[in-house]
Amino acid sequence: MENRHEKVLIIKLGYSETLVGEIGCTTSLGDVLRSSVLLNLFPDAHVSWLVDEKAIALLKGNPYIDRILPYDLTTVLQLQAERFDTIINLEKVAGVCALADSLTAWRRYGFRFDPDTGAASPYDGSQHAIELCYSHEDKVASSKYWEEVLFEMVGSKWQGEIPVLGYKPRSKPTFDLGFNYKVGDKWPIKGWPMEHWKELERLAAKRYSISWQKGLDSLEDYIEWINSVRLLITNDSLGLHIAHALEKKVVAFFGPTLANEVYVKDGVKLLPEPEPDCLPCLSTRCVRGTKSCLYDIKPERVVKAIDGLMEEKASRDVKGLKR
Repeated sequence: MENRHEKVLIIKLGYSETLVGEIGCTTSLGDVLRSSVLLNLFPDAHVSWLVDEKAIALLKGNPYIDRILPYDLTTVLQLQAERFDTIINLEKVAGVCALADSLTAWRRYGFRFDPDTGAASPYDGSQHAIELCYSHEDKVASSKYWEEVLFEMVGSKWQGEIPVLGYKPRSKPTFDLGFNYKVGDKWPIKGWPMEHWKELERLAAKRYSISWQKGLDSLEDYIEWINSVRLLITNDSLGLHIAHALEKKVVAFFGPTLANEVYVKDGVKLLPEPEPDCLPCLSTRCVRGTKSCLYDIKPERVVKAIDGLMEEKASRDVKGLKR
């Protein structure tokens, strides 16, 4: 620490997604990983990260993090005895906000505890983030990527930085396509229908090698599987954010969730055609009461997107050989 002058604490457990109003105790691994984009702002600082133990594997080995601290009583007591230059609290859980406020620091960003309401409240710079959390109209109308809002919360400007994955996979790309078909129980309507996945396999297997989703019992194994494919076809889920951090090509499906908010460096985002009036509903249940809008993303469109991305890669590879 002798050469690192600024001491930074990032509080991101994963209990509440930064730009979503809902709060729970189910750890959002994708939101923890997406938050790691902030680490690009502190290359020379001594950074500690307070996180739920389920997400530690996403941060372990990260070159920008000096201490990964599990959220428990022992760690809380330790933090209350320390001093920080900067604290960034990205949790809206009231008790976590109260904890963040109780710690000693010169600068604070993100969310604080309001003793009058007993709820989370924004520090200067985070008002827009709160508006996006609790106003459907503001969220849908916003043209900013999630990373842009996050950087604004800490008084900075996003310039295309991507999340920093701690785990470094050892696998090599051995399959052309990876089918990341599963979604969590929290948001089942984000899943592209299984009959479409099977039809996509039938269409794409004529030209590409395919691997179906693997490694779900271990984050490390899951990251290894994603790294073993050249292009990931995926629902809006953790796999999308891991692939983005690994700089993989991506074809991603969006319907109930907001595509404009998600930055994909090298890929295609597909929405239903024709787009229903209710899109994006930001609901965990289909508001139409019929088949999910993702049924309207047809496998033939996905094949065209895959072909376009794979042709781009082949063209770049040829140019590299000519040089």
